Amino acid sequence: MNILQAENLSFAVGHVALLDKAAFQLDAGEHVGLIGRNGAGKSSLLKILAGVQKPDDGQLVLQNGLKTVYVPQESFFDPQSTVFDAVSEGLGSLRDVLRRYHAVLSELEKQPENVELAAEMNALQNQIEAQNGWQFDAAVRQAIGELGLPENETIANLSGGQKKRVALAQAWVQKPDILLLDEPTNHLDIDAIIWLENLLRGFSGSLIVITHDRRFLDNIATRIVELDRGILRSYPGSFARYSEKKAEELAVEAEHNRLFDKFHAQEEAWIRKGIEARRTRNEGRVRRLEELRRQRAERRERQGQVSFKLDAGEKSGKIIAELEHASFDYGGKPIMRDFSAVIQRGDKIGLIGANGIGKTTFLKLILGELSPTSGKIRLGSKQETAYFDQFRSALNENDTVFYTLGQGNDYVEIGGKKRHVMGYLEDFLFHPARAQSPVSSLSGGERNRLLLAKLFTRPANILVLDEPTNDLDIDTQELLEELLRDYDGTVFLVSHDRTFLDNVVTQSIVFEGEGRLKEYVGGYQDYLDTKAREQTFQAATPAKSATEDAPAKSAKPKANRTVKLSYKEQRELDALPDEIAALETEQNELAAQLSDPEVFRDYEKAAALQQRAEAVENELMEKLERWEELEAKQGGAG
Repeated sequence: MNILQAENLSFAVGHVALLDKAAFQLDAGEHVGLIGRNGAGKSSLLKILAGVQKPDDGQLVLQNGLKTVYVPQESFFDPQSTVFDAVSEGLGSLRDVLRRYHAVLSELEKQPENVELAAEMNALQNQIEAQNGWQFDAAVRQAIGELGLPENETIANLSGGQKKRVALAQAWVQKPDILLLDEPTNHLDIDAIIWLENLLRGFSGSLIVITHDRRFLDNIATRIVELDRGILRSYPGSFARYSEKKAEELAVEAEHNRLFDKFHAQEEAWIRKGIEARRTRNEGRVRRLEELRRQRAERRERQGQVSFKLDAGEKSGKIIAELEHASFDYGGKPIMRDFSAVIQRGDKIGLIGANGIGKTTFLKLILGELSPTSGKIRLGSKQETAYFDQFRSALNENDTVFYTLGQGNDYVEIGGKKRHVMGYLEDFLFHPARAQSPVSSLSGGERNRLLLAKLFTRPANILVLDEPTNDLDIDTQELLEELLRDYDGTVFLVSHDRTFLDNVVTQSIVFEGEGRLKEYVGGYQDYLDTKAREQTFQAATPAKSATEDAPAKSAKPKANRTVKLSYKEQRELDALPDEIAALETEQNELAAQLSDPEVFRDYEKAAALQQRAEAVENELMEKLERWEELEAKQGGAG
């Protein structure tokens, strides 16, 4: 059932039409992913649908009696409010009743004989029951608990990620019929993103969400709507299905434009003949040419793509960093405990972990900006590092875009060649008119593009990227992925974008809490797969007897798994559970075939199966012995 409909929506900023007679409808229970290039007008459209902003023209019809809740990119709260107050803010007068109820309840615990407090408690309970408030109170506390928010902490003391969680919790407890979310995954770590995915998948209301997180879109959207050059286009299904359909459409559009331009050029050549055109008196053909000119002038070309180029400069030494029993504490909190690893030139390392767990601190240790509390970190030679900061601290709000890049010069040097600042800015989709705009006027996506442009003006054989995909549109993310895959230097990547991690990194360092760090081959999905295999293998491995365990009680505690193992041995150990499981499966299949008497009618086939069964048995024993050897070496360290 259609619950929201927009027709002929028009909205412009200056001379740019962000919405050009656009049409949109939303059905009950539908989950729509709204996508488009940076600056296409997605946030403006969401504000219009939320009633926060008025269109220049058009009609918006919303079914009566429905509650719409809108969560913008950046939410603002009273800095002195507590988390409970902020989350329950959307409940109106009920919030004050609930807040007073919990205050009185706390006082009654201290003064159980206080008659006045008991009377007030009864009155408050009656008010809450009259407004069906208990379910809202439970919803507030559940949301706060599941998001790991400190209930009585003031907003002023929260991080950006925690404030985003407060905004999402505030929206959720209002039980909306229509939920509008603008970049809800910004500032959230992977665990919080997965929590939000699960929440939205179970949401029975209607949802419109703006996001550039492809995995998130695939997991929650039932339809993709793209805003492209002022027009809204709908694609039923997941983001993966949209990608396939969009590629086909762009190919058709390019061919149509090619044929149109060819015909237009022929007609222009005909009219330039002059005498022949007048002699034939073909007024219809002249009018047709005028119409072609009008159509060509009105055609809005698809926005170009960012042109990324990166100079890796001189090669660094083969070893980037070697950590040996390295530990680091900050304010009594363990960030890293007894971690050993070797990072080599060309590695693309993904750092995975919750917000505030120490990923940025780890980067500072690797870069030599901090020293370990104990253990050793040896850095390699000939290192030139470029650092992308998620807080964009390298940008001065008052500088112009032109000055930020050129620092007073008209030219920058890229890959040993001089480029004019204006031309280089156009590679990053900055219109010449934006060159003299202050940084403070830029959107989040524009700031990220400017910081990347600035970053790539200097040769660097080590790239440190801290949340580089925040606010970047999907097309730009994919181009950045391609650049990093082809980059010859070393990359350290902090990101909560699972698809970006999977497409870029060759190995991951996972922060498991309480200072435990562990290496995995591949990206985020590879890490999940390896963890699942390890858990399956551990569950299938029989527990040792008490007699077998007895000698181990006097042994030293087991150290970090990478303490004694070399880089190659660690990789081998990680792969063994999967290899052993595959051999056991093959062994069972061979045994089943050889147990069938019919197989021996074909002597050659039976002989081949028996030969393979013996080979699998030998290989399996070798793998198990090797696994025990590596585990023993690892367990005996320390």
